[in-house]
Amino acid sequence: MFSTIYPEKAAVKKALQDFLQYLKVEKNYSDHTLRNYESDLRQFIGFLGERSEDKSASGPIVPQRVGHLDVRAYLASLYRRNAKSSVGRKLSALRSFFKYLVRQGEIKQNPADMVSAPKMGKAIPDFLSVDETFQLMHGPDTDNAMGSRDRAILEILYSCGLRVSELTSLNLDSVDLELGILRVMGKGNKERVVPVGSKAGEALSGYMKKREELLSRQSEHGALFLNNRGGRLSSRSIARLLKKHMLRCNIGRPLSPHGLRHSFATHLLDAGADLRAVQEMLGHVSLSTTQRYTHLSVDKLMAEYDKAHPRSRLQKSKEPKTGED
Repeated sequence: MFSTIYPEKAAVKKALQDFLQYLKVEKNYSDHTLRNYESDLRQFIGFLGERSEDKSASGPIVPQRVGHLDVRAYLASLYRRNAKSSVGRKLSALRSFFKYLVRQGEIKQNPADMVSAPKMGKAIPDFLSVDETFQLMHGPDTDNAMGSRDRAILEILYSCGLRVSELTSLNLDSVDLELGILRVMGKGNKERVVPVGSKAGEALSGYMKKREELLSRQSEHGALFLNNRGGRLSSRSIARLLKKHMLRCNIGRPLSPHGLRHSFATHLLDAGADLRAVQEMLGHVSLSTTQRYTHLSVDKLMAEYDKAHPRSRLQKSKEPKTGED
């Protein structure tokens, strides 16, 4: 295994480049995802090199001998300093890489398939309450171009449930305010159409009237949301402006821009929206990904059940005692 990619540096570089090119062209992965894959794979190859020099190892680790025990040892080393989610991501990168090598005829089987992924806890996504969301939406001062832009960004993130990368990639021709829709380029370069709420539409119209104030000779004229120099707004800038307006609204806990996407999904499902409709709006490939937002809807159903059903726990607690032992 690994016979053509390790330990010669030139071959390693070529194999990684070929694999990353495959992910980019065939899988349409984003630059951010490609960087993560490259980093994870280089880390694994570095680990193999360290093991081959370790006298405690049972002989040198040669390409043909790389197997599931090496992958397992690598993951064990990661547990000391990485979260389970990071370890799972690195294992996923290895599985994809070895799968590619199998397809290319470099190896006969995928050693990473024989290693179990770490069990993840079912963390509830961070989200705002409806009242907190309304408070946040009215935080920016819309008397100036920057404030109008911030208001539009917050409204679009929440109204459309966009990923922050999807929002930063929006162009002027992505918006159709007459129809009330956005054309969004999601993961894997898959386009989807999402509705824009009335309040978000109003905020976006207000920003468009003042957008020219942010333009300059160096402006990226096609970008929808601009920074104060006329360039396309970055994900980091959006995270900073969200933090600023959260503090201004006295919402003390931290929240990433993705938290507004979580709030969008949670509020829709809590209000009775169809799960598959929310899946389409979020751009999730798997319905199970969307189902993690149903926790609040279930809690609400249980509360209504306890309040109304004659055999519920609350109703039972109100029943008069019969005096029987």
